[in-house]
Amino acid sequence: MKTSRPIRARIAPAAILHNYQLARRQAPQAKAWAVVKANAYGHGQWRAVEALRGEADGFALLECENAIVLREAGITQPILLLEGVFSARDVRAVIEHRLTCVVHCLEQLELLVRNGQFTTPVALYLKLNTGMNRLGFTPETLAKAWGILQQLPQVDVTLMTHFADADGERGVSEQLERFHQMAGDWRGPVSLANSAAILRHPQTHGDWVRPGIMLYGASPFAERSAESLGLQPAMALESAIIGVQDLVAGDRVGYGGTFTADRPMRIGVVACGYADGYPRHAPSGTPIAVMGKRTKTVGRVSMDMLACDLSDIPEAGIGAPVTLWGEGIAGSVPADEVATAAGTIAYELFCALAPRVPVGLDDTATVTRK
Repeated sequence: MKTSRPIRARIAPAAILHNYQLARRQAPQAKAWAVVKANAYGHGQWRAVEALRGEADGFALLECENAIVLREAGITQPILLLEGVFSARDVRAVIEHRLTCVVHCLEQLELLVRNGQFTTPVALYLKLNTGMNRLGFTPETLAKAWGILQQLPQVDVTLMTHFADADGERGVSEQLERFHQMAGDWRGPVSLANSAAILRHPQTHGDWVRPGIMLYGASPFAERSAESLGLQPAMALESAIIGVQDLVAGDRVGYGGTFTADRPMRIGVVACGYADGYPRHAPSGTPIAVMGKRTKTVGRVSMDMLACDLSDIPEAGIGAPVTLWGEGIAGSVPADEVATAAGTIAYELFCALAPRVPVGLDDTATVTRK
C-alpha cells in the first residue's frame, strides 16, 4: 500500500533469521518451532516465513486455513496448530495436509476420533495444564485422554505445557515438577519452553522449543534489554515531523491539555497516532527519536498525531525523520522502552500495528546462515 503520509513500518528479515538462530544456539539439543501466530506478531506471516523458509525446523500458528496456505505454497516443514482443531473440517485438513495438532481437552480428542480417517500417522501435541489454567488436561482428564488415544493407533504424541511465569520471580520449577508428575514414566518427546524459558531455564528445553517474541527482537524480560540478550529488532516504525509550534511557559499541548510547558519550548507534531497502532495511553516522556537524537513525547496521543519535544533539536523542522520504535533512520528506540513507558509490552505494540500503516522490507541488514 502506498500513501503520501510519511508513516511507515520496515521489517528486517535478516533480524528474524538472526533471532531464530540465537534461539537454536540457546537450546542446541532441541528443534525450534518458529511461532508466527498473530500475523507473526504483527510483522507479517509471509515475511517471517520467507525469512525462515530454509532454516526453521517448523512453524507454529493458530488458524488451520493459514496452515493450509503455507502447505500449498510449498512449505514442507512441520506446521503446529497451537490451539488445535475447532471443527470436523479442521480434522480432515490436519490429516490431508500433514499438520501437527495440539490437543488440550477431551472434546478435541473426541472430535478427532469421530472425524479422522487415520490411514497415515498423525502428530499430536497433548497439552498439560500445569498451573497456568488456560488450556490443557488436568491429571483427571489426562487419564481419560490416554484411553481415547488407544483408539488412534496411527498417532505420534508429544507432551507439552506452557509456563505462566518463566520471565518472573516464580520461574518454572513448580510447573515443571507438576509436568513431570503428570507425565509419569513418559519417555517420548516434550515441548515446554517459550522465549523466556529458552533464554533463562535450560532444564526446560526438551525436544522442541517455541520461540515467539524473541524472534521479533523484543525481550521477554522486564529487567533485561533485547540488546543485552543479543536480539535484533525486526520492526522499525517511522514517520516525520509535519508541524512545529513554539510555546511559552504555561502553554498546554494536546487534548485535555495534559502537558503544560514549564519553560519556552519547541514542539514537533508527528504523523502517528493511535489509529496507526501507537498506544493512546503512552504518557508524556515516552522515548522517541528525531534526526538521530533521543527526545520524548509530550501531551496526549491523538488519533493521527502525537507531539514531541524539539527544544534541544533546533535543526529539526517539518519533514524531519522520526523513529517511534526500532532501529529507524532517525535513531534507535527499543520497542521494549516504549512499551514500558506506556504500561504495556512489546507484543501489544507489534500486534496493534494498524492496516493503514504501509509496511516494507529493510534489506540493509545481513546475517550469515549457520
